[in-house]
Amino acid sequence: MDRGRSEATRRSFLPGVRTLAVAVVAGGVTLGSAGCNNALEGGLSGAGLGALTGMAVGSAFGHMGSGAAIGAAAGALGGVIIGDQNERRSRGY
Repeated sequence: MDRGRSEATRRSFLPGVRTLAVAVVAGGVTLGSAGCNNALEGGLSGAGLGALTGMAVGSAFGHMGSGAAIGAAAGALGGVIIGDQNERRSRGY
Protein backbone atom coordinates (compact mmCIF):
# COMPACT_ATOMS: atom_id res chain seq x y z
CA MET A 1 0.00 0.00 0.00
CA ASP A 2 2.90 2.39 -0.49
CA ARG A 3 1.41 3.65 -3.78
CA GLY A 4 4.79 3.98 -5.41
CA ARG A 5 6.41 6.14 -2.72
CA SER A 6 9.95 5.34 -1.75
CA GLU A 7 11.01 4.88 1.87
CA ALA A 8 12.87 8.22 1.79
CA THR A 9 9.78 10.02 0.51
CA ARG A 10 7.62 8.59 3.29
CA ARG A 11 10.18 9.56 5.94
CA SER A 12 10.48 13.10 4.68
CA PHE A 13 6.69 13.43 4.57
CA LEU A 14 6.09 12.38 8.19
CA PRO A 15 7.68 15.39 9.96
CA GLY A 16 5.36 17.71 8.04
CA VAL A 17 2.33 15.71 9.12
CA ARG A 18 3.49 15.75 12.74
CA THR A 19 4.11 19.49 12.59
CA LEU A 20 0.62 20.09 11.28
CA ALA A 21 -0.92 17.81 13.90
CA VAL A 22 0.88 19.56 16.75
CA ALA A 23 -0.12 22.98 15.40
CA VAL A 24 -3.77 21.95 15.18
CA VAL A 25 -3.79 20.49 18.70
CA ALA A 26 -2.01 23.53 20.16
CA GLY A 27 -4.44 25.87 18.44
CA GLY A 28 -7.42 23.86 19.63
CA VAL A 29 -6.23 23.86 23.22
CA THR A 30 -5.54 27.58 23.08
CA LEU A 31 -8.93 28.43 21.57
CA GLY A 32 -10.76 25.95 23.80
CA SER A 33 -9.70 27.72 26.99
CA ALA A 34 -12.34 30.44 26.72
CA GLY A 35 -13.88 31.30 30.04
CA CYS A 36 -10.85 30.35 32.13
CA ASN A 37 -9.01 32.67 34.47
CA ASN A 38 -6.09 34.75 33.25
CA ALA A 39 -3.38 32.48 34.66
CA LEU A 40 -4.81 29.38 32.99
CA GLU A 41 -5.42 31.19 29.71
CA GLY A 42 -1.91 32.58 29.80
CA GLY A 43 -0.47 29.16 30.55
CA LEU A 44 -2.33 27.47 27.72
CA SER A 45 -1.57 30.23 25.23
CA GLY A 46 2.06 30.32 26.29
CA ALA A 47 2.37 26.54 26.01
CA GLY A 48 0.89 26.53 22.52
CA LEU A 49 3.00 29.38 21.24
CA GLY A 50 6.09 28.08 23.01
CA ALA A 51 5.63 24.63 21.49
CA LEU A 52 5.32 26.06 18.00
CA THR A 53 8.34 28.31 18.46
CA GLY A 54 10.37 25.50 20.05
CA MET A 55 9.39 23.19 17.24
CA ALA A 56 10.61 25.67 14.65
CA VAL A 57 13.92 26.26 16.43
CA GLY A 58 14.38 22.57 17.27
CA SER A 59 13.76 21.44 13.72
CA ALA A 60 16.58 23.70 12.54
CA PHE A 61 18.93 21.68 14.75
CA GLY A 62 17.34 18.28 14.06
CA HIS A 63 15.52 17.97 17.41
CA MET A 64 11.98 19.11 16.70
CA GLY A 65 10.31 17.09 19.48
CA SER A 66 12.72 18.22 22.17
CA GLY A 67 12.42 21.82 21.05
CA ALA A 68 8.63 21.63 21.17
CA ALA A 69 8.66 20.14 24.68
CA ILE A 70 11.11 22.71 26.03
CA GLY A 71 9.25 25.55 24.32
CA ALA A 72 5.90 24.37 25.69
CA ALA A 73 7.24 24.18 29.24
CA ALA A 74 8.91 27.59 29.07
CA GLY A 75 5.88 29.16 27.38
CA ALA A 76 3.46 27.71 29.92
CA LEU A 77 5.52 28.99 32.84
CA GLY A 78 5.84 32.45 31.34
CA GLY A 79 2.17 32.55 30.40
CA VAL A 80 1.02 31.57 33.89
CA ILE A 81 3.20 34.24 35.50
CA ILE A 82 2.08 36.98 33.12
CA GLY A 83 -1.58 35.90 33.29
CA ASP A 84 -1.52 35.88 37.08
CA GLN A 85 0.07 39.33 37.20
CA ASN A 86 -2.54 40.68 34.78
CA GLU A 87 -5.34 39.25 36.91
CA ARG A 88 -3.91 40.74 40.08
CA ARG A 89 -3.51 44.13 38.40
CA SER A 90 -7.11 44.09 37.15
CA ARG A 91 -8.42 43.25 40.64
CA GLY A 92 -6.27 45.87 42.32
CA TYR A 93 -4.16 43.56 44.51
